[in-house]
Amino acid sequence: MTDLRTESRLTRTSAGTMATGSRTSITSTSSRRQRRLVRAIVRAAEIWRVVVAAVVAAVRWAGRTVRPAGALVAVAATAGLLLGVAFGWIEWMVAGAVSLALLVMSVPFLFGARAYDVDLALTHERVVAGQGVTGALVVRNEGSRLALPGRLDIPVGRGLVEFGVPLLRPGQSVSEPLEVPALPRGIVRVGPVTTVRSDPLGLLRREHAFDDVHDLYVHPRTVGLPSTSAGLIRDLEGNATRRLVDADMSFHAIREYVPGDSRRQIHWKSTAKTGRLMVRQYEESRRSRMAVVLGAADAEFLDGDEYELAVSAAASLGLRAVQDARDVAVVTGSEIPRVVRGRLRAVRNVATVTPRAMLDGFSALERFENTMAVEDVCRLTSEANERLSIAFVVTGSLVPVARLRQAALAFPADTAVAAVVCDERAHPRMQAVSGLTVLTIGTLDDLAGLLVRGATS
Repeated sequence: MTDLRTESRLTRTSAGTMATGSRTSITSTSSRRQRRLVRAIVRAAEIWRVVVAAVVAAVRWAGRTVRPAGALVAVAATAGLLLGVAFGWIEWMVAGAVSLALLVMSVPFLFGARAYDVDLALTHERVVAGQGVTGALVVRNEGSRLALPGRLDIPVGRGLVEFGVPLLRPGQSVSEPLEVPALPRGIVRVGPVTTVRSDPLGLLRREHAFDDVHDLYVHPRTVGLPSTSAGLIRDLEGNATRRLVDADMSFHAIREYVPGDSRRQIHWKSTAKTGRLMVRQYEESRRSRMAVVLGAADAEFLDGDEYELAVSAAASLGLRAVQDARDVAVVTGSEIPRVVRGRLRAVRNVATVTPRAMLDGFSALERFENTMAVEDVCRLTSEANERLSIAFVVTGSLVPVARLRQAALAFPADTAVAAVVCDERAHPRMQAVSGLTVLTIGTLDDLAGLLVRGATS
């Protein structure tokens, strides 16, 4: 009986051990299969990414290199060969072979696009609107082989200047003059120079852009203004205002002493005559601070020419003030997103450190559809600049007098406000409207005459 029990236990133990071993073997086999499956999926994903990147790169290269005529020839070659072989059409096979031969013969013309060393130089980096600029373009073959004839494209703003480059031996260079025609006001980007390689039929095209880029500042046209007309005031050390103070340079009157007055201001002769303490009283003198506010809304100008006249007028006023070493602030409207229009106030200040910096700032100005009205710009200018002696508000012909009066009311009462209305259809005139001087100019040259007339009157 004992032997039978022992044998049964051994039998159950061996059976359990065999079952456990089989389960372990099955588990290890399934885990190896899962690892192989994961490796296969990862490898397939990597291959797919490589294939997609290669296809995208090929499509981009084809988009840059194959021209519409080349695409048409490639389609003709593919369709001709396939249909010719499939149906035995000799004519289609010949057409496909000829198209393929044209594509193959076009490839050598693309070589050497990077063999050039290009140097672009401009005689001036800053010009006045309506003037052109000259320069020089030097092309040198830096390669060790012949450089086939090619073409150079030089973007000038929205335009394009083309140059033909002849066959160049290794180390040979060629210089070509560059003439940029008259340009409108703005910041014009010249460059980058792009080498263009193309076959005679225009099937394929290869381009390479260099890093040489020039920013050409086209300043607005300005007119010389007499220095005494800046702000219609002719002071050298300060302008006397209506504000009365106890100590300054401009004597006003003598009044009776009140507690708190400085004893240094006591006028002893008047004191001896009246028997009461009398002190001097002065008008506050301050250095004339000037503001030039330029409207920037499309609705305030009749057309682009009128806006350019306004920019030139504002630049002339600011330039005269900077040359006279006056404190001047040049402010214009800034673009405001449509979704926050009416809830956001934004202006743009033009740098007035030097005449060049100021004119560079005027080169970048433009008008906007979504911006603040000129009277709101005047209000922000008044809040940001204290003690303004005079403010010029330069705007277009579509701004009525009522809005000009609102713009004048945005400044303090002791600030003289002059509005410069640019209207190319009007004759120059000057009129006073409720404490506001309105200067209407039809050309830029009218500004100097009106300011001289206002200063003398």
